[in-house]
Amino acid sequence: MIRVAIADDHRVVRVGLEQLLETFEDVDFVGAADGGESAVTLCTETTPDVLLLDLSMPDLDGIGVTRRLAEVSPETKVVVFTSFSDREGIVGALDAGAIGYLLKDAEPGEIHAAIHAASRGEAPLAPKAAAALLQARSDRSIAGEVELTPRERDVLQLVIAGHANKQIARKLGISEKTVKGHLTNVFQRIGVSDRTQAALWAERTGIFRR
Repeated sequence: MIRVAIADDHRVVRVGLEQLLETFEDVDFVGAADGGESAVTLCTETTPDVLLLDLSMPDLDGIGVTRRLAEVSPETKVVVFTSFSDREGIVGALDAGAIGYLLKDAEPGEIHAAIHAASRGEAPLAPKAAAALLQARSDRSIAGEVELTPRERDVLQLVIAGHANKQIARKLGISEKTVKGHLTNVFQRIGVSDRTQAALWAERTGIFRR
């Protein structure tokens, strides 16, 4: 079971989302918060696997909540769940430590899939959010603002060459789990959600031609 919490200041949204989560047989709803500070308290007390978090919150916004949780409840994967798709909000939330970004018009199946992806350490991104983030990250990368570690560059280069995680692990002498961890970090930093987008990003920025 994946333990999931909600943080949103609108009661209708909280109730509707709670009812939806309770229809998922593999999800255990652990609680809801109506403000930023209460969201931090809820997560420190219940340690959910995934928190669906609104960006616009009273007393502490979603970005602030995400930063706090990185310190007090690092096991909790934050998926921003909001009606806003502005680039600044997307980049700010993911820079603060959120693992994914969904818009509130997402279909139930998308929400369910995103919860599973986040629980596995993957980065679920709504298409609008992914597009905005890809542009933002690409712009920053071209300006030299995104830095990958040498190992992350190795992993990304092998991904672009078409190697599977198991092959990458063998070539680099690391575990497949470590490869997945590096990929998650890379995808978040460059603002993509899959291997194809990563390859396009690499081509656009010329990271391996420098």
